Amino acid sequence: MQYRGLGTSGVTVSEIGYGAWGIGESGWVGATEDESLRALHRALDLGVTFVDTARGYGESERIVGRVVRERRRDEVRVATKVPPLNGVWPAPDGLDPAETFPGEHIRASLETSLRSSGLDHFDLLQFHVWSDEWVGRGDWLETVTALKQEGKIGLFGISVNDHQPGNAVGLVRSGAVDSVQVIYNVFDQSPEDELLPACVEHGVGVVVRVALDEGGLTGRITADSTFPEGDFRRRYFRDDRPAQVERRVDALTTDLGIGRDETAEHALRFVLSSPAVSTVIPGMRTVRNVERNVAVSDGRALAAGKLAVLRKHRWPRNFYS
Repeated sequence: MQYRGLGTSGVTVSEIGYGAWGIGESGWVGATEDESLRALHRALDLGVTFVDTARGYGESERIVGRVVRERRRDEVRVATKVPPLNGVWPAPDGLDPAETFPGEHIRASLETSLRSSGLDHFDLLQFHVWSDEWVGRGDWLETVTALKQEGKIGLFGISVNDHQPGNAVGLVRSGAVDSVQVIYNVFDQSPEDELLPACVEHGVGVVVRVALDEGGLTGRITADSTFPEGDFRRRYFRDDRPAQVERRVDALTTDLGIGRDETAEHALRFVLSSPAVSTVIPGMRTVRNVERNVAVSDGRALAAGKLAVLRKHRWPRNFYS
């Protein structure tokens, strides 16, 4: 496992982290607690030191807390998220921060997360949505600063609204944030335009989510792929989108001269090729997926020629709209 700094915070994390949304029967139908526990333990065994969960991820905080408490000998950095008070994802324009992240709500949410997880602090507390309209407004920054001073959180970050990387550049430039979490992958390369350069300039860590396009860049989505009721991927891959993904991946693998089973590896190496990226947090519900993804962190950079080919497969779209 290779390790990187989380910006200039002084915190070091594994470049492959653990995305804990899908564990414990939350948004991914079929996850079981026993399987999730095995997968998370295996990830830590293999050197993963960064785990990302959230108040809104079902039983995820409880499961993550249980594993971390069982492994006190390990240096595991745990990040969680505060949901917006108004329950609206993503944050639309025109909202006052008092509607989304007032200080009392931030503190109450954190206390709930601490009780659920059984932990005495979180290494990183993130807002689950963000709008640059909130920079310099509200009492959220005062509350975050107080929570740091009290030792209840180490660092502060935000999770950028899906496919809106430009909507966090102002916050990064303000100096009020330690890290940002953003969608960045072969298909959605838009963070490279403004956000990633700003993070490098201002020493802000970058946590990458959806590096495998919710499974689209694993090579396993085909025109015939279906998902059960209640699984968020049923919406993400609705209508003819599985067929679109299949065509895109076929073109990508043909250009690279690789098999479909090598797609995920190349997708992860693409994201890790950016010096701005601190850690990538693929969802890993099984030991098999953990072992496959962690194996990518071997210190080998993606060849320049392959990186150039992947850059040609940028595909602007928003699967959530």
